[in-house]
Amino acid sequence: MALSRVCWARAGLWGSAVTPGPYVTRKLQLARPRAGLAWGAPRSSNLHLSPKADVKSLISYVVTKTKVINGKYHRFLGRHFPRFYVLYTIFMKGLQMFWADAKKARRIKTYMWKHNVKFHQLSYREMEHLRQFRRDVTKCLFLGIISIPPFANYLVFLLMYLFPRQLLIQHFWTPKQQIDFLDIYHALRKQSHPEILGYLERVIPLVSDAGLRWHMTELCTKIQHGTHPAIHDILALRECFSNHPLGMNQLHALQMKALSRAMLLTPYLPSFLLRHRLKTHTTVIHQLDKALAKLGIGHLTPQEVKSACYLRGLNSTHIAEERCRTWLGEWLQISCSLKGKTHPCDYATQIQIIFIFYSEITLELMSEYCETLILCINSFAYRG
Repeated sequence: MALSRVCWARAGLWGSAVTPGPYVTRKLQLARPRAGLAWGAPRSSNLHLSPKADVKSLISYVVTKTKVINGKYHRFLGRHFPRFYVLYTIFMKGLQMFWADAKKARRIKTYMWKHNVKFHQLSYREMEHLRQFRRDVTKCLFLGIISIPPFANYLVFLLMYLFPRQLLIQHFWTPKQQIDFLDIYHALRKQSHPEILGYLERVIPLVSDAGLRWHMTELCTKIQHGTHPAIHDILALRECFSNHPLGMNQLHALQMKALSRAMLLTPYLPSFLLRHRLKTHTTVIHQLDKALAKLGIGHLTPQEVKSACYLRGLNSTHIAEERCRTWLGEWLQISCSLKGKTHPCDYATQIQIIFIFYSEITLELMSEYCETLILCINSFAYRG
């Protein structure tokens, strides 16, 4: 029976004239739907998805849902807790900006390592980014250290809310806090200038050269009377700050603390660390000046101009951009003229930071006095 079925099937496939019997035909017709049911029709290739496509579609779905939920959460906070929502938004944006700064700093360090490039060989923006990122990381490390004990992280959040100026970097400040805190820092910086100027007056008799003594006396007198010193007057005194008594290695602890406060560096360190930080800081500023002179002030954005002026001692938050550019140009003219045997660490701290900073602070006080005087005159004229 089986052999006959096989023969009849082979004959049907080969197109033989022999016709199978009704029994065989019926069995074959019944077997066809069963075979179709068992194996099914072949699937279309358009409906098949690879594992990678499935993963991508799942990730896109999760991202979309997360964005929707995040948007609803933001609207809920903004509607029911507006003050907390402002702080939350600033905190999240600050984290994003700090993370972007970290990635950029990592790219710069990788480039320096691969191409054997030193810090002073970088461009101005790269040098300034690394300098500011190091200061930000130092502040963040302090927060990380005080949050190590168990349950101390809750106290850290409270401290950050109560003391944002001391514990947070600028990315986490509100726009109003940025202006207010920069004013506070500049006020602290101004407090040290009378002390520094008084020390300069006391050491004038110790200067051996009579011409330098006369120039030093004239310059101190001009600063006390609110006169902005000329560039050649400042450059004429650079020899005074390379040797005793105004050289960096001859300064006492109190004088270095005053200079540290003038440059917004912590004064609560031993003398050798204060001297090292002053030398390092002034050297970095001198290297930034060279890179900025090579780039050109005209290529800086308004925010970069104001940041550069504030770093060098000018409170640029309330000063017009054009005046800041003019002041920065004068600074670069003096800084780039400091060449020769004298090392920048010996005179950059005192000449550039004391004289130029203090004269600009004096001019700010004079401008405020003139504005007050003009208002008084106008009020008297109105009454008359």
